[in-house]
Amino acid sequence: MLRTLVAAAFLIVGAGSLRAQAPAEKAEKPADIDLVICLDVSSSMNGLINSAKAKLWDIVNEFAKAKPTPNLRVGLYSYGHTTYDPKTGWVRKELDFTRDLDQVNDKLFGLRTGGGTELVARVCKAALDQQEWSGDTKALKIIFVCGNESADQDREHSLKSVAEQAVRRGIVINSIFCGPEGSTIAAGWRDFALLAEGRYAAINQNRAVAAAPATPFDKKIAELGVQLGDTYLFVGGQRREFEANQKKQDANAAQLGAGVAAERAVTKATGLYRFEKDLVERAQKNESLDLDKLAEAELPEALRALPKAEREQKVKETAGKRTALQKQILELNQQRERFLREAAAARPNQPGGPGFDDALRGAIRDQAKARGIKLEK
Repeated sequence: MLRTLVAAAFLIVGAGSLRAQAPAEKAEKPADIDLVICLDVSSSMNGLINSAKAKLWDIVNEFAKAKPTPNLRVGLYSYGHTTYDPKTGWVRKELDFTRDLDQVNDKLFGLRTGGGTELVARVCKAALDQQEWSGDTKALKIIFVCGNESADQDREHSLKSVAEQAVRRGIVINSIFCGPEGSTIAAGWRDFALLAEGRYAAINQNRAVAAAPATPFDKKIAELGVQLGDTYLFVGGQRREFEANQKKQDANAAQLGAGVAAERAVTKATGLYRFEKDLVERAQKNESLDLDKLAEAELPEALRALPKAEREQKVKETAGKRTALQKQILELNQQRERFLREAAAARPNQPGGPGFDDALRGAIRDQAKARGIKLEK
């Protein structure tokens, strides 16, 4: 009996030892998501541009539903304006891949229509060749190209060759035709998406802004978003540019209505709204602030006004305030999204057909799932 008890004790101790030595589960690696948006800016495309302005934050918030929060980078092209260089096929790169979503929004608000010749293959090839796409084979790499003229006008590069290049590199091209499904030129857009293993949609480019429904939660979320804007402490030589552009994009969202301002506030409450030069973000991540390594001229005015001994505490207090505001915004947004779902269910047939955001959202969800990225509802 004694020998049996001793043996049992050794087994228990040994099992405990094995459990203690078992390696901790690795944290799931955030997915890389590279998104390029190519917008036709010829004369008739004001509705598309306005839709993109109004729906950027809504679309970004779809990606924020992935857990863990992904590494999202956005690139932007415009094409078809008569003032663009004919040697590039009337294509202009607005932005290389960036995590700075304020910069993306600023570029969208700077787009103007006029012209022109719209070469779909050319703008997609530019995006394929010019951007530094993620090398991760599991990354979600997608292009959305939007326009309203024939997709096959390019005589230098065929849609087929561009689609094949994209498929070889694991980049999906989705085509959005801004016109009626029954149009004779819609087929070219549909065929291009099929060749590029993407999705095709025909949309009413003018519907998205007008159809954005108000909710009882918009005003409060937008107000909290304004308070959230006061929690940023940028450092470095560009800190004033970051501050100014953040306020500018807050104002741009507000001018489009409380719903857009609320969507932007929600984005700011997620991990997708990132700034390497923000001290408060570093504090939230428990990273070293290294305030002593920064020159006085690189510090925000709010910190320079304090004694050195109090600066780090100020940053941490501000981080606590931001975390609380973000929590409030996300909790209110759950109620907002529930309201929107119920409103959509009550009127399933949208007047005027699907909009820009409908086309992007459906493709994003399906293609994320295919890469093993689950977006919560």
